[in-house]
Amino acid sequence: MSDGKSTTWDANLYLKFADHRMRPALDLMGRLDPANGARPGHAIYDLGCGAGNISRILAERFPEAPVVGIDSSEEMLAKARSQTVDARVTFQKGDLAHFQPDLPPGILYSNAAYHWLDGHIDMFPGLLKLLPSGGQLAIQMPRNHEAPSHASMKQAAEAGPWRDKLARVRPIAPVLEPARYYDALKPLCSDLEVWETIYQQPLTGKDPVAQYTSSTGLRPYLELLQEPERTDFYNAYAALLAKAYPTRPDGITLFPFRRLFIVARRA
Repeated sequence: MSDGKSTTWDANLYLKFADHRMRPALDLMGRLDPANGARPGHAIYDLGCGAGNISRILAERFPEAPVVGIDSSEEMLAKARSQTVDARVTFQKGDLAHFQPDLPPGILYSNAAYHWLDGHIDMFPGLLKLLPSGGQLAIQMPRNHEAPSHASMKQAAEAGPWRDKLARVRPIAPVLEPARYYDALKPLCSDLEVWETIYQQPLTGKDPVAQYTSSTGLRPYLELLQEPERTDFYNAYAALLAKAYPTRPDGITLFPFRRLFIVARRA
């Protein structure tokens, strides 16, 4: 789901893997206390809402509260609006690094967005302070930046004639050790959960892991190249991943993916 940058996102490619990306979003949502989701005059914000899939589910889980999806991508917002019929769910363009709500928030929810922002850990106490006492902050971020799926992006970028062009790509901001987030938020919380889950994602098809990352982490690299370099770079990256994530005899490629979760309640 997209963030405060100007990257153009391929909503259709992103949604191709919606099931794998949906599970951690639902796991995060499942830890929210529904009794605190319907505060009079307060809204639920989906920060980095992407195509709005989770925004609509938040509205179902909290039927008495308005839900506002915030995203920087016009393409994602257009997709979200075209697929949403519930008048309680609206979408706005916004920058997560400088988020200020129009309505008082009761819940701030963000699935796979803040890891794109440098210094995101310093933003989280400020988000928590936007909430009333008992309000909830829920954040999920991929913590896979050291895995071959992401390390191979830099390796492929430095190994070809496109090296100088791709040197401009800013790497994904590292997601820190869980204890760092716990320490940053604990003084402001009456309750705080921080945990990690590694999902063993079964993928199929040609270049399955490369296809998965093409809609997110790999996209800034691809956008800087023209054909035929774009395809040549993609093929070089996919070849590295084929070795790191071999296809099993049953045709499945298992793609382990680590994610960090935070659910905090404002003191």
